Amino acid sequence: MKKNKKLKMFLISILCLILVCCTAFGIYVSDYYRANDAALAATFSDSAVTVIQKNDDCIVFTPEKPERGFVFYPGGKVEFSAYAPLMKELAREGFFCVLVKMPFNLAVFDVNAADDVIAEYTNIDEWYVGGHSLGGAMAASYASKNTDKLEGLVLLGAYSTEDLNDSGLTIFEIHASEDEIWMPDDIEKYKEYKGNLPNETFNISIEGGCHAYFGSYGEQKGDGKPWIKPEEQVRQTVEFISESLEKVEE
Repeated sequence: MKKNKKLKMFLISILCLILVCCTAFGIYVSDYYRANDAALAATFSDSAVTVIQKNDDCIVFTPEKPERGFVFYPGGKVEFSAYAPLMKELAREGFFCVLVKMPFNLAVFDVNAADDVIAEYTNIDEWYVGGHSLGGAMAASYASKNTDKLEGLVLLGAYSTEDLNDSGLTIFEIHASEDEIWMPDDIEKYKEYKGNLPNETFNISIEGGCHAYFGSYGEQKGDGKPWIKPEEQVRQTVEFISESLEKVEE
C-alpha cells in the first residue's frame, strides 16, 4: 500500500510539473510582437510584385522576372508577416521571396523550413536563405548543412554559431548602429562567432537603424533608439544586398 501511495504521489508530481511547464511555455509564446499596418499593406500585390499567402504557412512575393530565390526566417517571437515590407522590396530587385511562418514564432522549431520551399519551386535555380535575429542564426545553421542547395546567406541583426569559412557561400552580414539586442553582452563570445564568417563576407552597419526596424512590428524591448525611419532601414538593406550581388556577378 505504501509503495502504491508513493508511486501515485510521484506520478501526480510529474503531471503537475508537466502542467506547469506547458502553462509557462504557453504564456511565453503567446507574448510576441505583432506585425503593424505597414506590414499588412505590403501583403497586397501591386503592378511589380504578386503577393500570395499560402495556407497560413508562408507568404510568397513574386516579381515579374524572378532571378533568384530567397527563403526568410523571421526573428524570435515576431509575427512572420512583419517582414513583408522587406520581402516586397527585395522582390522588386528580382528576388522570388518566400517568408515562412515558424511554429510558436520561433525558428528553432523548424530549422529546415527552407527544404520544402526549395523542393516546391523547382523553377528557381539559385537560392539564398536568411533571417533576422534568432531567425538569422537558424538560417545560418541550415546553410552550414545545405551548402549544395544554396548560393548565399543573409544575416540581419544576427550571427552564425556554425563555421561557414569553407562553405563557399556568398554571405551578407547587416546590422544597425543603434541595435542593442544583436550585440551579446559577452564581447569575447561575439568575437568567437564573428570568426565563423569568411573574410569575404559583405557587411554593413546601417547608421541610425535599430534591431526592430528590419521588420515592421514597432519598438522592441531592450533595443536602442533609432534616428532613421523603418522604411529607410529597409531601403538601405535591400540596396546593399543588390549592389553587393552586382559585384559578385561582375
